[in-house]
Amino acid sequence: MSNHPTAIHVQDLRKSYGNLAAVQGLTFSVRQGEIFSLLGPNGAGKSTTIAILSCLVPPTAGDATLMGHSIRSRPGAVKQVIGVVPQEIALYEDLSARQNLLFWGRMYGLKGDPLRRRVDEVLELVALGERQNDRAGQYSGGMQRRLNIAIALLHEPQIVILDEPTVGIDPQSRRRILDSIQELKRCGVTILYTTHYMEEAQELSDRIAILDHGRMIAQGTHAELVGMVGELSRIRLTLSRKPSGLLDLWRMLASVHSVSEENGTVSLLVRDSARVLPTLFESAARETIQITAMEVQEPDLEAVFLHLTGKALRD
Repeated sequence: MSNHPTAIHVQDLRKSYGNLAAVQGLTFSVRQGEIFSLLGPNGAGKSTTIAILSCLVPPTAGDATLMGHSIRSRPGAVKQVIGVVPQEIALYEDLSARQNLLFWGRMYGLKGDPLRRRVDEVLELVALGERQNDRAGQYSGGMQRRLNIAIALLHEPQIVILDEPTVGIDPQSRRRILDSIQELKRCGVTILYTTHYMEEAQELSDRIAILDHGRMIAQGTHAELVGMVGELSRIRLTLSRKPSGLLDLWRMLASVHSVSEENGTVSLLVRDSARVLPTLFESAARETIQITAMEVQEPDLEAVFLHLTGKALRD
């Protein structure tokens, strides 16, 4: 993989809106044929980064090249090599799926038999062939998102950029979208993918960049990122009442790396969960607090985020 040429290179990218710094000095590279995910909570700067790389929003500072074309000096060339799937669904609801694709294909400059063949190909890729003559307005949200992906693929872009394409859709459509993305990778397409679902990032990605508040806080393969927290396990506990001083007691335990509380659930990163659990129960009992539910998870991307930021990724 390391010998593959670079498809996307981002250098010190910044974007501010007044006093709000939405993107703060992002630098990363994506290799050709790679799936690279930007993972982070809402407000992390993922969509702003995508908008800049899609030449929809100019950066405040820094630059990026896509297939060698600068977003600053050659935005027209950039747009020719990318296909963008935005969060917002952009379809003509009164047209059928096929009519939408034919319309957008002509906008890309395709026509005649090549256009019709390409429409057939993308319909098959997103598994909408049997419903191609139905009005797009009659589609479920998941089907509309799959049609949006098909539109972005019409001109056979070298880079496909997908911004949270599975938010708020049914599990079947999510599965089909993830399968379509993996098929694109098999065809040699470079994919930049944003999500706040760590399971998707883990399944799809060759490499992952974790963002928070517009900054990149870590990047690497899934194994490299999980290695940052060592052999730490995550324990989630639900307590019978507010923990008051109990969390401070737990933070003092030698095996406990970090403690956080979100929406009534306490998360602990610990070494040797089997050894520390009895101590947690005993100290809770001394404070007349019951542990009413417990879940132990091996190290994952959420543990990495909690380790680096002190808060849960799912916020």
